[in-house]
Amino acid sequence: MNLPNKITMARIFLVPVVMLFLLVRFDYLGSVEVSGVHITYSEIIATLVFIIAAVTDGLDGYIARSRKMVTNLGKFLDPLADKLLISAVLISLVELQRLDAWIVVVIISREFAVTGLRLVAAAEGIVIAASKLGKWKTVLQILAVTLLILQNLPFQSIGFPVDQILVWAMVIMTIVSGIEYFMKNKQVISMS
Repeated sequence: MNLPNKITMARIFLVPVVMLFLLVRFDYLGSVEVSGVHITYSEIIATLVFIIAAVTDGLDGYIARSRKMVTNLGKFLDPLADKLLISAVLISLVELQRLDAWIVVVIISREFAVTGLRLVAAAEGIVIAASKLGKWKTVLQILAVTLLILQNLPFQSIGFPVDQILVWAMVIMTIVSGIEYFMKNKQVISMS
């Protein structure tokens, strides 16, 4: 297994770590109050692990392309790791009542639909690369999730709902980028 695939596997193994610190309260770790928001050190750890996992997404791809280490295993694992990380954290945020379930259903449905499109395309020998809108969707997801975990810190103190603005931007970009994938790849659907 090459280095990019090891990094991708590490991202997969970080998923339960993020969920553990998000969903299990480790009271002995303590908490802190910042700008009137009570945040646990568990949530801070979950945020840091999530950010590390999210950053590895770009890192493994960069290493694989720059060192010509792209493999079929990597092509399979990388999007799987991304979907596992985002889906697990979004579902955890529903459990914590920081995100509405319908939002998670929309996002996960789009991920399944685009993955299905890619599988059909792959069966026809066509590779569907990530689009710029798809990459922006991922960035918005990472930013929104980070602020939701941190309960809108540091923006809570000024009363500006940056987390909610990012959630709406994430939902809109999820839908728009999903539509784009299908519009740009109509020929894949017509071949089936």
